Amino acid sequence: MAAYLQWRRFVFFDRETVREPPGPDGAAAKPFALPPGIAVCDSGRGSLVFGDILRGAGRCQIWFLPRSLQLSSFQAYKLRVTHLYQLKQHSILVSIGEDEEGINPLVKVWNLEKRDGGNPLCTRIFPAIPGNKPTVVSCLTVHENLNFMAIGFADGSVVLTKGDITRDRHSKTQILHEGSYPVTGLAFRQAGKTTHLFVVTTENIQSYMLSVKDYPHLELDTHGCGLRCSSLSDPSQDLQFIVAGNECVYLYQPDERGPCFAFEGQKLIVHWYRGYLIIVSKDRKTSPKSEFAGNEAQNSDKQVLNIYDLCNKFIAYSSIFDDIVDVLAEWGSLYVLTRDGKIHVLHEKDTQTKLEACRFMLFRKNLFEMAINLAKSHHLDSDGLSEIFRQYGDHLYNKGNHDGAIQQYIRTIGKLEPSYVIRKFLDAQRIHNLTAYLQMLHLQSLANADHTTLLLNCYTKLKDSSKLEEFIKTSESEVHFDVETAIKVLRQAGYYSHAVYLAEKHEHHEWYLKIQLEDIKNYQEALHYIGKLPFEQAESNMKRYGKILMHHVPNETTELLKILCTDYRPSGGSDGPGMLEGKKANSEEFIPIFANNSRELKAFLEHMTEVQADSPQGVYDTLLELRLQNWAHEQDEQIKEKLHSEALTLLKSGRFNTVFDKALVLCQMHNFKDGVLYLYEQGKLFQQIMHYHMQNEQYKKVIEVCELYGDQEACLWEQALGYFARKEENCKEYIAAVLKHIENKNLMPPLLVVQTLAHNSTATLSVIKDYLVNKLQKQSRQIEQDEQRIQKYREETTRIRREIEELKASPKIFQKTKCSICTSALELPSVHFLCGHSFHQHCFESYSESDSECPTCMPENRKVMDMIRAQEQKRDLHDQFQHQLKCSNDGFSVVADYFGRGVFNKLTLITDLPPGKTATTIEAGLQRELLMHTKRST
Repeated sequence: MAAYLQWRRFVFFDRETVREPPGPDGAAAKPFALPPGIAVCDSGRGSLVFGDILRGAGRCQIWFLPRSLQLSSFQAYKLRVTHLYQLKQHSILVSIGEDEEGINPLVKVWNLEKRDGGNPLCTRIFPAIPGNKPTVVSCLTVHENLNFMAIGFADGSVVLTKGDITRDRHSKTQILHEGSYPVTGLAFRQAGKTTHLFVVTTENIQSYMLSVKDYPHLELDTHGCGLRCSSLSDPSQDLQFIVAGNECVYLYQPDERGPCFAFEGQKLIVHWYRGYLIIVSKDRKTSPKSEFAGNEAQNSDKQVLNIYDLCNKFIAYSSIFDDIVDVLAEWGSLYVLTRDGKIHVLHEKDTQTKLEACRFMLFRKNLFEMAINLAKSHHLDSDGLSEIFRQYGDHLYNKGNHDGAIQQYIRTIGKLEPSYVIRKFLDAQRIHNLTAYLQMLHLQSLANADHTTLLLNCYTKLKDSSKLEEFIKTSESEVHFDVETAIKVLRQAGYYSHAVYLAEKHEHHEWYLKIQLEDIKNYQEALHYIGKLPFEQAESNMKRYGKILMHHVPNETTELLKILCTDYRPSGGSDGPGMLEGKKANSEEFIPIFANNSRELKAFLEHMTEVQADSPQGVYDTLLELRLQNWAHEQDEQIKEKLHSEALTLLKSGRFNTVFDKALVLCQMHNFKDGVLYLYEQGKLFQQIMHYHMQNEQYKKVIEVCELYGDQEACLWEQALGYFARKEENCKEYIAAVLKHIENKNLMPPLLVVQTLAHNSTATLSVIKDYLVNKLQKQSRQIEQDEQRIQKYREETTRIRREIEELKASPKIFQKTKCSICTSALELPSVHFLCGHSFHQHCFESYSESDSECPTCMPENRKVMDMIRAQEQKRDLHDQFQHQLKCSNDGFSVVADYFGRGVFNKLTLITDLPPGKTATTIEAGLQRELLMHTKRST
């Protein structure tokens, strides 16, 4: 029970009297006056609604007062209006009144949006009395869904109308409750799909469940209240039913009684407005009324209107009025109607004004909790609340209550700069408070790297390992700190296991490996961790830490590198995307890791060449160099021979074709003779092979080289002849062998051979006797063949001249009897050529490409013409001729070649017929020119 006298009082409302609009003459506005006889009132849908009582022969009106204060009315009953209920969500007004003397109340339902002769449309009229028993209506309530209406009577009965209350056909009326005490209040409560009806009398309180058949009910209390002393709260108070007795105010749920408040005094009116409880009670200085006084006039009474905030337990407003008729809520304000016809309006102050008005008093009296509750209930923004929390925290800090202060400062997180709080608690004695604040800062994900550093330092200084582990071992979704900063701090503080755990959990691979290798020195674990990483990260970390690992765990590191460069799959067993397909790194990039570890390097390179034939060239180059080094330094002959074979086999693998020079240099550096000779051979460096043997004076090898490669490079024999000619030793056998091959291949002129051998003092004429004799005999035979060929050409030329003369002087007789194409007997028409070929005309037209050429002779003629054209094109190549003449050792052969091509002849080539000449004329001219040319040639 909350004691009323302990509640603080504030003035959160401004009181004014409603006045009429000022007149055109500028005179002061008069207080607005209601019509006389107002008995009941309600509000909603933008109007205040009044019902009056006119005794005698007058008319009973229902009045509407809009915000413009322009009163309007219509006649609703003939005698009086006793009850009004204006729905808030519908333009429906329900009234109860009397049209004739006696107890005969009528219920009328008005549709304010529809008109009937200028008045609201009355959609339904029915008597209110249950059965035939006359009784006075005491209260009325209507559900906002228009499906329920309840009427309470002075005899204790309650009539419930279920269905559409605006129509007779769709509703059903029944007696819900009967009792011995007058019904003083009714209220519907809707929670989801459940509907309850609260019924209060002067002696008890009951609730009915209307959403269940048979309407089960429950008695909530054994005391009641007077008329208009009950109301239903809003959702801020969980839609509780409020009953105001003379000593206390009780709150009820549909199934139980809730809290109560000790507000003393005789209650006259109770309302609920925007989270406030409004109570009009009789002033204690006057005599009390009876509980069921109802509407008896007491014009001389003073009444107190109190507005309570039940959540924050303070009085928001209190004032005295003269005989209040009712309190209405509309247009965001409260309107107090008094018996003298005046209307007083209470405007609620805005939140900022209310807080400013009460803040000084609350802060001065250190009532910060009340200030906080007040700010929350009025929905003060987070900035305003944060300022109150800060001041509250400062107050507690100054009093020495550091634990309480830090709790208030924690509530400012997100608004107050953290450094403001951190500076206050940097003292070592307050480190646990600072830790609590920093923890919450991280939980709200508002901490930066400095805050993380500070928090971890707090943990380490407090040596609170449990809190430290709890902080770092949060789940992935709950991480509220910079992980990298935490790892750095833990490593610096010497908490290596915690740092490693954090790095592994959050996949900070570099930090994990750095701590394992540099601090813990756990090389095996670091290598195992790399093997679990995805390919790209495993590759980069092996490049970074491979040398350290190779130094301490060479065998394991080599095995991991073999896997990484062939078919790598993380050893953790993850089936994520990209994990099932093996990947391989570039093995050449890992060779520097093996510095000072030649044994492991050799194993790695040999493995790569075996399982991956397309390994990078650098792998083969390094392996060759490594094998040559081992061969050069090996002392054991058997092992040396094996290494020699391995090196030569590697050279012959065909992997050094593109890096021939590099392989040759390596073999020369290590004096690997077989390898040098093999590479010379592969590079077609035959002269180098021969020079190599010449340097070693291996005469037979020189001859073998010439025999093997002389066909590809003829100058080898010439060089061999010059080599043996310069030797002062007796090399007749080798000179004879060279001369024999030079003679067979005609590689050198005899004179040049003689000049070459003249340098050798040991070489006599007998050495080249056979060579010279054979050479002279061959030349003699060649001269005889040339003379025979000349004689043959002369005879052929004579024959051709004779034929030309015959063509010129004698007729040509065509005696061919068969076609030269189809070999059938010739038939007219036919075509004959001077060459002696004859054709059917249709065969000639089908196969001939030109009308003036013989199809049979045309291929041979074209060859001759092409040769003439080629010679014509080449005869102007003066620069080419001069170049070849200068560079050639035998200038006469060059001149003879160009002379034979006809470069020095001037030919006339006619390809088209000049205009006006026939083919016969052109052919005769050609024959004449040919004849003249032949004469000049002889």
